[in-house]
Amino acid sequence: MDPDKEEFLKEFGADYGYPNGPKTIDEIRATEFKRLNGLVYLDHAGATLYSELQMEAVFKDLATNVYGNPHSQSDSSFATCDIVREARQQVLDYFNASPKDYKCIFTSGATAALKLVGEAFPWSHQSCFMYTMENHNSVLGIREYALSHGSAAFAIDIEESMDHEVSRGNLMSVKVSQHQIQRRNEARFFEKEPTGGAYNLFAFPSECNFSGLRFSLDLVKIIKEDSERILEGSPFCSGRWMVLIDAAKGCATQTLDLSKHPADFVVISFYKLFGYPTGLGALIARNDAAKLLKKTYFSGGTVAASIADTDFIKRREEIEELFEDGTTSFLSIASIRHGFKMLNSLTTPSISRHTTSLTTYMRKMLLALKHENGANVCTLYRSDNVKVVCHGWGPIISFNLRRPDGSWFGYREVEKLASLSQIQLRTGCFCNPGACAKYLGLSHSDLLSNIEAGHVCWDDYDVVNGKPAGAVRVSFGYMSTYEDAKKFIDFVRTSFVSLPNQIGRYHLRERPSSFPDEGPGKLLAGGVCLKSITIYPIKSCAGFSAASWPLSSTGLQYDREWLLKSLTGDILTQKKVPEMCLISTSIDLHQGILFVESPRCKERLQINLKSNICNGGTGEDFHIHGQRYEGRSYNNEVNIWFSQAVGRPCCLLRCSMSNYYLNNSRCVGMCRDVQSRLNFVNEAQFLLISKESVSDLNDRLSSIEVNPMRFRPNLVISGGEPYAEDGWRNLKIGDNCFTSLGGCNRCQMINLGNEGGKMQKSNEPLATLASYRRVKGKILFGILLRYETADEVEQETNPWLQVGQEIHPNSF
Repeated sequence: MDPDKEEFLKEFGADYGYPNGPKTIDEIRATEFKRLNGLVYLDHAGATLYSELQMEAVFKDLATNVYGNPHSQSDSSFATCDIVREARQQVLDYFNASPKDYKCIFTSGATAALKLVGEAFPWSHQSCFMYTMENHNSVLGIREYALSHGSAAFAIDIEESMDHEVSRGNLMSVKVSQHQIQRRNEARFFEKEPTGGAYNLFAFPSECNFSGLRFSLDLVKIIKEDSERILEGSPFCSGRWMVLIDAAKGCATQTLDLSKHPADFVVISFYKLFGYPTGLGALIARNDAAKLLKKTYFSGGTVAASIADTDFIKRREEIEELFEDGTTSFLSIASIRHGFKMLNSLTTPSISRHTTSLTTYMRKMLLALKHENGANVCTLYRSDNVKVVCHGWGPIISFNLRRPDGSWFGYREVEKLASLSQIQLRTGCFCNPGACAKYLGLSHSDLLSNIEAGHVCWDDYDVVNGKPAGAVRVSFGYMSTYEDAKKFIDFVRTSFVSLPNQIGRYHLRERPSSFPDEGPGKLLAGGVCLKSITIYPIKSCAGFSAASWPLSSTGLQYDREWLLKSLTGDILTQKKVPEMCLISTSIDLHQGILFVESPRCKERLQINLKSNICNGGTGEDFHIHGQRYEGRSYNNEVNIWFSQAVGRPCCLLRCSMSNYYLNNSRCVGMCRDVQSRLNFVNEAQFLLISKESVSDLNDRLSSIEVNPMRFRPNLVISGGEPYAEDGWRNLKIGDNCFTSLGGCNRCQMINLGNEGGKMQKSNEPLATLASYRRVKGKILFGILLRYETADEVEQETNPWLQVGQEIHPNSF
């Protein structure tokens, strides 16, 4: 056995791996998660994984039984009603909730359950919505209902009180730090002070999905029975409080006993519990609390009778029937019993001990990582120094990584490299803005500044103004293993820890030191010349090579002057539609025709280059990477051809040069060239690749060999040393001048290869490039160029590039 694992088992063997369960963790992985072979899945807080045996049981159930619509009266419908009834009881049993006190209302997810509470809660201008800072956006959304009804809303931080003399009975002593009160239509709703008769709602998560903090469930009784003390001085301290627990994340690894902690509302999602089904959740509501909810909408299944042409409805009286609009997702409901069977066989306490052992181990190992200068690598986000009302920590670790100089690695860089190592995790704020700001120390001005800089959810702005805008999160599930944790720790150590004698890790030349003795325009020893020219008329489709080609103010003439757009408005690229590389193009300048061919289309398409009307098409404005374009569309015949070629409805657009302009005021995309006119390019007019650099890369690759065209360059050069181009400020090709805009940041698109007409995806060559060509979150290979056009008055015809022309670096 691996010595590291032996050491781990000495410390955690009593809790790790279900030693007293029906199966060990190794048996579970070998029999129920065979599909994880080679993959490390660490996003269980986002969605845990379903067991293969669980799914076999689901499919066998559905294949051998007939379940009809529960609103019908047939035998198959009665069978469905029985299954749904049993499923409700299973949910209540899981939370130790008596059906005399609670009802289980099925919803389309935890978010739908929260929405149901928000829209039906008895808000008034005397009510308030109070919530901890550590809440998901789906909980914060309830605030909109409260504020729109004139109620108040405010966030709080809860901590243990240092004055234990005020503790009453067995209730924990807590203090509340209240954030600003939010109101709308203040003058209208402040006519009367709160009288204490209004209903208030307090919401907190059983487990914070950012930090893993498990709130003490004693908060239920504290808020309901001791609100006057902990909210002393607040106008809402004497109201009638109801408590909502967001248990979507926490209930998979923490027991929530409603007989001991009688919350009014609890929301869950079943895919968070056992992976399948998605799109199904539940609201577990106390009977007396549910009766206070005021439902407006009615639908099939929620009314006993209605009259179409007059204002009459008779609603159903059973709580579940009253709130479950339409036909429930009864086949999904029938599937949850197989998930509960799996959970119950392992038991929640055993799952908690197993996942806690992995979390504790990983936290310990991450904190131990040091750079060669002794600086800490990892900053964990956890309130160990704050006496919060805490009931331990869930299987979540959120953190960011630092370089030896103290600057931050971007979390998107971590995610990108993890994916190349077959490690799946999540980064960002995890839809929990309060916890994110709290743990990262981001003020309101920081958050607003980030938004002004263009930062929104799911973008690549991971470090703004020197501060992380989010974090890296790893989270464990019941099927996670020591090997998962170890592989991730090894990945962090290999990819982000600076060690002694680590020479040549990042092979980049930032200065033109390759040419210290060369005068302007002088060739390197052996000479550098232009080996190939490639034009890509249609963005993301295959290009064609030419021995010579004219230049224009946008780069190579006709280069990426067309693109394909879906009917929903998405720009089609090989990232979304890899088959686009099978569409070949060529241009005959003498005939003025663009030829397009596809293996899916019998006839070759011909497009007239000189047609300004695009065959009767219309114009439209759109944005790509922070640039605004006006494009001209084509007729239906052209669009049908391309729809067949890519296998989905789409239309062809051509960049309208006369109406194109760059949005200089706010270019927040990835564009690097903000001075030139551009066609439909991502960053710049040209991409240049060196054959020597590609050869050096191939020497490092063990499983494949790539040619320069894998990187979709416009210009391929030959001669000189590998990566000499990194240090070029500018260059001349013949008499044409180009300015270097720096290295090209590579993405996973270069991992797509065309093997016999079929697209194959691997981790190479990007994984190897990441090991030695990574600088501040970017994996650089090749350089981007801007063409320095001559004065139009002096130049009557467009200049040309020609294969074989000499390259003169740093020559002007």
